[in-house]
Amino acid sequence: MVVNEKEINKESIIAIAKNMMIAARTAPKACGVDNLEIVMISETSDISILAEKMREISQNNGQKFFLRDAGNIESSQAVIFIGSKSKVQALNCGLCGFTTCEEKNINSISTPCVFNTHDLGLAVGSAVSMASDFKIDNRVMYSAGVAAKELNWLSDCFMVIAIPLSATGKNPFFDRKSTRPANCCQD
Repeated sequence: MVVNEKEINKESIIAIAKNMMIAARTAPKACGVDNLEIVMISETSDISILAEKMREISQNNGQKFFLRDAGNIESSQAVIFIGSKSKVQALNCGLCGFTTCEEKNINSISTPCVFNTHDLGLAVGSAVSMASDFKIDNRVMYSAGVAAKELNWLSDCFMVIAIPLSATGKNPFFDRKSTRPANCCQD
């Protein structure tokens, strides 16, 4: 039997994306508390909805990198979203700027626990490490995460990060045109 790579490309990416989701889930968590939500889209219609939402956000907030990233999303065969819910870990570390978790909850319930963000970062790192192991092109995107959050694809997450995936002859997530002014930091 002869199998052409083009015939199995998408199903292979989806299988690896599922492994990435598991890698994100099993990443270390502060106090062993899991506040993550992890979802994937792979249907062309959902990817188009995401890209369109990113264009809408760009139009509303003037941030042109949302437009650039929307084009990248359209080159994806799948996109993983990892979000964190906000839940204080009761460590009284002071890293959020408040002396105790109780003080933070009284004065600023909207300030996330530092460990929620930390756990999200570890999960994203574990997921992209898995993609790297399988040589799947990917990029960590804040912009697509914002769009997924606005689309309510994850429940009650204060922050969502997206990881678009592709397996083509040229990585669509690099060699991107800069959208920042010349005097600003790099993309």
